[in-house]
Amino acid sequence: MNYNFIDPEYLESVTGNDISVITEIVNMFKCQIAEFHEEMKLLYSKNEYRELGLLAHKAKSSVAIMGMSALADMLKAFELSAKESRNAETYEAYIDRFYADTQAAVSELNDYLSKK
Repeated sequence: MNYNFIDPEYLESVTGNDISVITEIVNMFKCQIAEFHEEMKLLYSKNEYRELGLLAHKAKSSVAIMGMSALADMLKAFELSAKESRNAETYEAYIDRFYADTQAAVSELNDYLSKK
């Protein structure tokens, strides 16, 4: 499988290629992204933009460990914009992209782990 969202080499480098550590990190990632997505939608619906920016910052760390640098960059822009309550009309698109990219990443991670 071609990996378009995750970077297995980066994941292996930060874990020392230890399959038990990789599996643990992947499982934590799966739980975190679901929670992040739900909380993003809730904060957005309540117009709690500063908190949304703080959450984007936390989410950025989770995707970065998977080598998802493009999504991490997007989350950085989202974080800065939301913390300052700028361009609120773009937030829903950021949230949708976070969801789509992380779901694709989960599929890739499942494939990756099945081959380890």
